[in-house]
Amino acid sequence: MALRNHSTITQFILTGLSDDPHIQALLFVLFLGIYLLTLTGNLTMILVIRTDSHLHSPMYYFLSNLSFLDLCLSSATLPKLLEDLLSEKKTISVEGCLAQVFFMFLIPGNEACLLSVMAYDRYVAICHPLLYDQVMSNQLCKGLVWGSWGLASLNAVIIVLLAINLDFCGAQTIHHYTCELPSLFPLSCSDISINISILSFSTIFLGLGNFFPIFFSYAHIIINILSISPTTGRSKAFSTCSSHLIAVILFFGSGMLRYLMPPSGSSLDLLSSLQYSVITPMLNPLIYSLRNKEVKTAVKRTLGKYLQYFRQ
Repeated sequence: MALRNHSTITQFILTGLSDDPHIQALLFVLFLGIYLLTLTGNLTMILVIRTDSHLHSPMYYFLSNLSFLDLCLSSATLPKLLEDLLSEKKTISVEGCLAQVFFMFLIPGNEACLLSVMAYDRYVAICHPLLYDQVMSNQLCKGLVWGSWGLASLNAVIIVLLAINLDFCGAQTIHHYTCELPSLFPLSCSDISINISILSFSTIFLGLGNFFPIFFSYAHIIINILSISPTTGRSKAFSTCSSHLIAVILFFGSGMLRYLMPPSGSSLDLLSSLQYSVITPMLNPLIYSLRNKEVKTAVKRTLGKYLQYFRQ
């Protein structure tokens, strides 16, 4: 059966995270809390950055876009996961599955590009501070963000075309909680060697293609920081960049593991997917706010304004 022929198979069955009703109830509460924290944290970051004039700089412009992507990424998976945790029959339509495949490449691919852009922004800010305003112009910042969207969209369309052309032989059970292309490969009875090659190339291109610029940017940053004589200067520079490095390690580590390793249906597949698509979007606002004095000050300032407004 091919995804092109919807008369044979119209839906897939997701095994989810557990078959035990009691564990499912606990998982529902856990992931509902994670989703609410993700929504609250990222919406707060977007609101604070957009409304506080002190944060109207390229770094925070990119950060607000990262928060928007994290909102989209968690919303592409968690609502369906929460629904399945309350349902006896965990099914997803072919169209819904294809939509998830598309968004699971569009949003993480975009985020990978954006993290690379953010590393370049920190490189210019720390290594060439006098040229920062000239280099990181509004036009360049917007162009980098739209370029990330364009590259990620092209990649996602190619991946979805691969999924559409997969042939299936009656197997409907996806051993996962969401539709990801690697999880569809074991169900296919057609030759998937080309599909795997294109998926691997896509992952390496967007993964390593963005990781190496990040690596070289931070190599130059570290060399520059070590040349700073005052300890306070070093501490401030390290604090500015450490949050970005944490986000990069969490995202790239789990994402590359998921799409470069052969799908096995094991708990490792589930954990790596949960890490980059559920946990990281929740942690990013905490990472950037807790380790950034400007953001913490802006949050307090914004909350104070709204509290004063409601008291009137």
